[in-house]
Amino acid sequence: MLNILKTIFLGIVEGITEWLPISSTGHLILVDEFVKLKASAEFMEMFNVVIQLAAVMAVVVLYFHKLNPFSPKKSTQQKKNTMILWSKVVVGMLPAMVVGIPFDDWIDEHLMNYVVVAIALIVYGILFILIENRNKDAVPKVTKLKDLTYQTAFFIGCFQVLSLIPGTSRSGATIIGALLLGTSRYVAAEYTFFMAIPVMAGASFLKLLKFGFSFTANEVMILAIGCLVSFVVSVLAIKFLMGYIKKHDFKVFGYYRIVLGILVLAYFFIAG
Repeated sequence: MLNILKTIFLGIVEGITEWLPISSTGHLILVDEFVKLKASAEFMEMFNVVIQLAAVMAVVVLYFHKLNPFSPKKSTQQKKNTMILWSKVVVGMLPAMVVGIPFDDWIDEHLMNYVVVAIALIVYGILFILIENRNKDAVPKVTKLKDLTYQTAFFIGCFQVLSLIPGTSRSGATIIGALLLGTSRYVAAEYTFFMAIPVMAGASFLKLLKFGFSFTANEVMILAIGCLVSFVVSVLAIKFLMGYIKKHDFKVFGYYRIVLGILVLAYFFIAG
């Protein structure tokens, strides 16, 4: 029963932190110090990635009509626009694929530690505040996804490469990049969500291949519960974020990241 409650808690943390630009990895590393499941380290590494796939399914469900190029409710032009949107998503994910796939093991071995995570939390927290202050009176050049050019999509994808550093936050890196390139907050968030679908699906598949598909009954239960909770909480988190940024900027997330980064450093320094 205790293991189930811990799994539910981890699913909640993932569902919230995957979409808010505050780093799911940073939170899961900190939470792991206090909430440890009865499972191997290899399984937990895979679990933390696969529940991200469940979080991605929340985007698919919420935006299914917008992302479906074959919807009978769409006109020919709307279907064409949807295909163009997907092609821009593919262009945006290319940089992360080129860098991420060959360096995945190296990153896990050398960068997956609390110091790197804490520094990334603080640095990108400061960047959020600086960029929002810079953009305070600026008028976004891109206010609709259809106005996003392939060039801008590619450069946003280059910023996504930065999220390979643990603690950066995939959504945080891409949102910062999109804001710097002149998109509105709403477009930045939506495009970030859509890019997550192929990127995180691919990452989950690679982790599953590495771990294998032989699970114990306990591991199957943990995966199922974690994925279900992550999905439900992700739906709520995405709806919250999209409503929030209609009236507010991202600075509150910047302040939160800075505080969390300091707490992570302080905790592990004292514990060590």
